[in-house]
Amino acid sequence: MTSPVSRVKAANSEAALAHFQQLLTFKTDCWDVHFSIANNRQDFILLDVRAETVFQQGHIAGAINLPHQKIKEDTLANYPEDTLFVVYCAGPHCNATEKAAIRLATLGRPVKKMIGGAVGWLDEGFHLVTAEAKEAHL
Repeated sequence: MTSPVSRVKAANSEAALAHFQQLLTFKTDCWDVHFSIANNRQDFILLDVRAETVFQQGHIAGAINLPHQKIKEDTLANYPEDTLFVVYCAGPHCNATEKAAIRLATLGRPVKKMIGGAVGWLDEGFHLVTAEAKEAHL
């Protein structure tokens, strides 16, 4: 008797390798983003693509707020064409990252999605900063 898991045969190793390698060309995760930021190895722009009011309530330190609707040629003009953008939104229940990624890709910009979003960031034990916390440090 087979289980629901094995009822459909797994892909062969070559196909699995190609598939999972390709996924990483589209996605990154909270740990890799955190590691890059914490170790001064950030070679990307982290975009929080949620509404400004939500961004002010809590966001990843160093993230730039650019709601997906505002991603346009002129809002990206200060970034070189080969700048890698990593986008995040609220979490798995939000599709703002896909909307942002579509806009960026349409403009010919490299883009990856940070899976998990702000919820995933918190689930991993990392912290968000608020507008008030930033002002307190000024």
